[in-house]
Amino acid sequence: MDKGDIRIKNAIVHIMDSAVGIPVLSDLALSPGPDMADFLAEHIYKTLASDDIKKCRFIEEESEVFKIIKDYKDGAAEFIPASKSIGEHLYGIMNSNIDIPSGDLFIIEFEINQIPQLALLKMNFKECYTHSTISEGGENTNTIMRHCSILPGAGSRLSEAAVIRLDDLTIKLVEKKYEVNGQKVNYFSRLFLNCTTRLSQKAKLAIVEKAVESVQKEFFNESEQFEEKMKAKSVIHEEIAEQGSISIPEVAAKIFENKAELKEKFKEKLEKYNINEQEPIEPQNEATTRKFGKQHLTTDTGIEIKIPMEQYNSTESIEFITNDDGTISVLIKNIGHITSK
Repeated sequence: MDKGDIRIKNAIVHIMDSAVGIPVLSDLALSPGPDMADFLAEHIYKTLASDDIKKCRFIEEESEVFKIIKDYKDGAAEFIPASKSIGEHLYGIMNSNIDIPSGDLFIIEFEINQIPQLALLKMNFKECYTHSTISEGGENTNTIMRHCSILPGAGSRLSEAAVIRLDDLTIKLVEKKYEVNGQKVNYFSRLFLNCTTRLSQKAKLAIVEKAVESVQKEFFNESEQFEEKMKAKSVIHEEIAEQGSISIPEVAAKIFENKAELKEKFKEKLEKYNINEQEPIEPQNEATTRKFGKQHLTTDTGIEIKIPMEQYNSTESIEFITNDDGTISVLIKNIGHITSK
């Protein structure tokens, strides 16, 4: 999917400012010009391209949003009242939980490849400073003022957003936990949309990493853990580079080789998170996989070494030597030129 595939049909913004006491709902849709359309399309694209995205389904009998949009038909006649009902529902949740930040709720009807979709983008306010000019008696006074209702720019990633396909009412969302009744809760999925969620690609990858590291700590000594951790990172990097995704059984086979006990322990740890081993992990965002491109080593003496994975896998470039006393030496070979930064 490219950003250019997003065709915006209708858009409206409702102000969700907890300090006001009531939602400020718009009675008219936006008339977005090219700049505004690009701004909205950019946020939709970033949401859909995020590895934090979760795939969800409405709990139909409990979800107010589902009840509002289940019979939704295209067009401004239904779009505006439906959007206002969604805004009122969200504001009621926010008004009862003061830790949920204020923001503007953009509701956007759009298409991708002729598939109708609805985006609910909560753009939380941020505080910034701007200039102000006061003219009095023929003189200008320039000053600085604080603005508390600035929206995130097109380059920012939203922490709360959902995209709903209108043909099958499936949901893709990103969210952040806020305190509700004394507990940190994913209120966007649990209270606002009332939907069941699956782990994001980023979360699944983090769980696999954590499970591998946990097994390594349990079965290897400190020196062996160092080597095993580097090996695991190299295996994951190779899998992503060659396949564009991560097959959990293949990664486990390469990391733990013929050690059946370790593989079984690894599988047990994944089962606690209800991860389907046969379902590949498919990270899309370079920021998610960038860390696997380098081995980042820190010694107990404070020396830091960053090794590109291609060089780490080359015996002509670097060698790790375990000394008789248990210490480790790192030999960097065939250096033609060194620069200092």
